[in-house]
Amino acid sequence: MGFRKKNKSPPVLSHEFVIQNHADMVSCVAMIILLGLMFEVSAKFAIMFITVQYNVTLTPGKRPFLLSLFQPEPSNVYQYGPKDIATVFFYLLITIILHALIQEYILDKINRRLHLSKTKHSKFNESGQLAAFYLASFIWGCSILTSEEFVTNPTFLWEGYPHSHMVFQAKFFYICQIAYWLHTLPELYFQKVRKEDIPRQLYYICLYLFHITGAYILNLHRLGLVLLVPHYLVELLFHASRLFYFSDENKQKGFTLWALLFVIARLLTLTLSVLTFGFGLSRIDNQGFSLAEGNFNVLTVRMTCLSAICLTQAWMMWKFINFQLKKWREQSQIQASKKKAVSPKVKTSKKELSRGSANGVMKPDDKTSPRARKTKTS
Repeated sequence: MGFRKKNKSPPVLSHEFVIQNHADMVSCVAMIILLGLMFEVSAKFAIMFITVQYNVTLTPGKRPFLLSLFQPEPSNVYQYGPKDIATVFFYLLITIILHALIQEYILDKINRRLHLSKTKHSKFNESGQLAAFYLASFIWGCSILTSEEFVTNPTFLWEGYPHSHMVFQAKFFYICQIAYWLHTLPELYFQKVRKEDIPRQLYYICLYLFHITGAYILNLHRLGLVLLVPHYLVELLFHASRLFYFSDENKQKGFTLWALLFVIARLLTLTLSVLTFGFGLSRIDNQGFSLAEGNFNVLTVRMTCLSAICLTQAWMMWKFINFQLKKWREQSQIQASKKKAVSPKVKTSKKELSRGSANGVMKPDDKTSPRARKTKTS
C-alpha cells in the first residue's frame, strides 16, 4: 500500500526511493513476521515478536496478603527479559507505519491549507506527531494509574520493591514507549529533518530513551509511569498550542497555561523523586543488589537515579528560562520599534508647523492674524 503520491520514480534503493517508500518497505517486513504465525516451524519465532513475553502466573499464596484478599484467583503478571528486544522491534515497525499514516492523511492535508514556510512546515509536522503521541500516552497512562492505588497511597511507589512483576497494560505501555522513541531516530532521516534541528531533537530523544529504559530495567516502572503522565500532559499542551499558533499567530494563550504547568510538573517530579529515592527506598527492609531478583536498592543506584532526574529537570528549567527570556526580548523589541515608528511622525508635524509660521502661514486660531485683529476691533 502506498502512503505517498509519487510524481517521479527515483532509482531503486537510492536515498529518495527509500524515503518515499520507507512505509511500504516497513509494512512488508511486518507482514512477513505476521505470516510466520501461519506455519508451525516459524510460529514460535514470530510469536516472540508480536506477543508480550515472560508471562508469570501468581497464586494467592505468592502474592501480598491484601492483593490475595481482594483477588483470590490466580493472576497473570509479566517480567522483562532479552526477548523484549524482539517485541520492541516489531512495534517499532508498527510505529513507523502509523507515523506515515498520520503524516499523509492528516498533517499533509492541513499543511496544504495553511501554506506554511519550510521552517514552520517542519515544526508543524514535529508538533503534530508529538501531540498525537502525547495524547494517546496520557490517556493510556491515566487508565493504568486509575487501576492502581497510587492516588490514595503514595507509598505505592516504593512499598514491595523490587516491583519485578507488571500487569499486562503496564508492560505493554513501556514496550510501546521504548518502540516509539527508538522509531524517531530513523524518522530524522525519513522526514528529511534539517541539520540545525537534528541536535535539538536528538537531545530529548536520548533523554526519553535513557529515563524510560532505566525505569523499565531497574523495576521502577511505577515511579516512571507516575512521572510520565503529568509530563506528557504538559508537553501535549505545548505542542497543541504550537499547532494553534501556526494556524493563527494571535492564539498564544495556550503558552501561558503551558508555562505555569511546566513549572508545576518540574516541582512535582523533583518532589516525588526525592521522596522515593531519599526516603522511601532507603527505609524499606529489602536492601541489596541482586540481578536474579531484580533488586537494585543500593545507595549507588539510588543516588545515580536521583542525580540523573535532578540534572534533567535543571536542564529543562534552564532551557525554559532561556526560552521565556528570548520571547520577552522579542516582544520588547517589537514594542520599541512601534514607538520609534510613531515618534518621527510627531516630530515632523511640529517642524512643519514651525516652518509654516515662519513663512507667514498663520494658524486659524492665531490672535496676531489680520482676521483675528478685525474681529477684535469690531
